[in-house]
Parts: sequence; structure tokens; C-alpha cells
Amino acid sequence: MRLAIAKGMEGVAAGQTPFGACIVRGDEAVATTHNVVLCTTDITAHAEVTAIRESCRALGTIDLAGCVIYSTCEPCPMCFSACHWANLGRIVYGASIADAAACGFRELSISNDQMKQLGGSAVEVEAGFLRDETLELFRAWSRRPERRTY
Repeated sequence: MRLAIAKGMEGVAAGQTPFGACIVRGDEAVATTHNVVLCTTDITAHAEVTAIRESCRALGTIDLAGCVIYSTCEPCPMCFSACHWANLGRIVYGASIADAAACGFRELSISNDQMKQLGGSAVEVEAGFLRDETLELFRAWSRRPERRTY
């Protein structure tokens, strides 16, 4: 998670939003990314989706079974779906969708627990991991005068 937080800080320093993600297989980080929506003008370039893309390329597969994704924030419905389709075994996140919304992001208020239940997904979800540290990342972003949400 600390790799995801550091990557999120890198993103904030580069004018992006405070979202970072890291996909791990065993003890090895496969991909660590931050949100690149603003610099790529690609609304789907969330940290989780970008980490999944990079992990699939690095491992030469679209099946990320046995991998865990650490995200600074609860994945949005698009990212949760991508985690499910990539067959990730577990999602671990810090800040909640409500935390992101409180910072001004236009989050859909559909939790990962709801997505898991409604969709019948087998992915495990662990909420609130290092939440205070991830909230500090959001506070750092909130202090930037040029911050932008989408």
C-alpha cells in the first residue's frame, strides 16, 4: 500500500489526482501506477485500470489470479469491474468512495461490497487499510490551488 501511496503522491506532484495503485504477486510488485486521466485525456486511465494494463503486459496474460491490488481509494465501479474481469484475488484499499466524494470527486456511491454482492464476484475486499495515510494523500492534493477533479 505504501508503494501505491508514494505513486499517488508522484501523481499529485505531476498535476494528477491522488489515486495510486500497486499490483502484487507473491512478494513482488508487478506494476505501480497513479491516475493519468488528466495528462492522457483518457477518462478510463484510473490508477487501478492502468495498473491492470501494465500487469497484464508484464506477465503476458489477462488472468491476474493470485495477484492483489492495493489502491489508495476504494475502486470506482469501473475499476472494481476491471479487477473482477482480470481475476484479481483481492482488493485492498485505504480511503473510501465517500472520502473521495468529500474531497470533491464525482464518485458514484456504489461501494465495492455492493458491487461484489450484486455481481456475485469472488474477489475479496479489504477496506480502510492505512486509511489515515491515504487520507493524508487526499489532503495534500486538496491543498494544491490547481487541483482538478472529474
